Amino acid sequence: MGTITFLLVLSFLVFFHELGHFVAARYFGVKVHVFSIGFGKQLFAKEWRGTTWQFSLIPLGGYVKMKGQDDSNPALIESGDDSYNTKKPWQRIVILFAGPFANFLLAAILYFSIAIMGASTFAAQIGTVQKDSPAFHAGILKDDLIVRINEHEIKSWEDIGKIIVNSQGALKFYIKRDNKLIAKTINPHISDSQNMFKEKIKKRMIGISPSGKVVQLDLSLSESLVYAYEKTIFSSTMIFQGVQKLIQGIIPSSEIGGVITIGKVISDASQSSIIALFTITALISVNLGVLNLLPIPALDGGHIMFNIYEMITKRKPSDKVFMFLTIAGWVILGSLMLLGIYNDINRIFLK
Repeated sequence: MGTITFLLVLSFLVFFHELGHFVAARYFGVKVHVFSIGFGKQLFAKEWRGTTWQFSLIPLGGYVKMKGQDDSNPALIESGDDSYNTKKPWQRIVILFAGPFANFLLAAILYFSIAIMGASTFAAQIGTVQKDSPAFHAGILKDDLIVRINEHEIKSWEDIGKIIVNSQGALKFYIKRDNKLIAKTINPHISDSQNMFKEKIKKRMIGISPSGKVVQLDLSLSESLVYAYEKTIFSSTMIFQGVQKLIQGIIPSSEIGGVITIGKVISDASQSSIIALFTITALISVNLGVLNLLPIPALDGGHIMFNIYEMITKRKPSDKVFMFLTIAGWVILGSLMLLGIYNDINRIFLK
């Protein structure tokens, strides 16, 4: 059942990505010959409105084959208003960007659905108070519930961190303790900490940690939209930064996961709850969008760079350069996939 869920989720993500390309291409009048979920041998196909819609043998990806675009033959020139290579560079960029954008849009839709169904988060309840910290000296106790900071209502533990980090000076905390509301003024101090990539940083803190209690957020329609937007932006930023840290060597290459890890994560989430499955699917969708925007020639980001080059220089890269960079891009992608599978196998046998 887990394998079926994995294939369904992956096919859905690929479909949405390629649908972005398809819609943008058709908007600019480009003919789409093939819309494929998967690569390799054709398993099922149906022609509809001039496009062959098909499922192929290897379900780890997909593509839309447009008139006038063929990475294996960069010298291909097909004339006509319905050809990709007769479109202006900015129009081609829109077509290329539409795929990753569709992934970001899908993630936002999933996060919005999660918010409507009942997103859960850590309660703003204190678990521990660090000795000699600002919170300790202010008289904050274990199990205190923070309901407001200054004029900001607190709904989750995440709200507390945001306000402390993005504020200056002392803050007025309103604490619920034994059904009584107590006001405490706390002046955060700059302390050593770690970010999600385990880098040492300094940030404003008051010396508290959550109790671990989980609560369900009761969000209005507008708050659900904000939740979806913020979650999509946060996950996108996190993945962009993760790629940057990987290149810098801050994150070891052993952390790269492959299809086995992805499949296990999706399978575990599907057995947990629909919200867990939606959360993982949204994160993978954002991941797919971000990775496709990397300036690697075989990806959408690489093709966008080629078109930006054409816009600036008023000429296309030579066929020889285009072919060389595209092959190099596929080598990079293939190497990353093999590394991911190698790491997956290592994790299995090192358990």
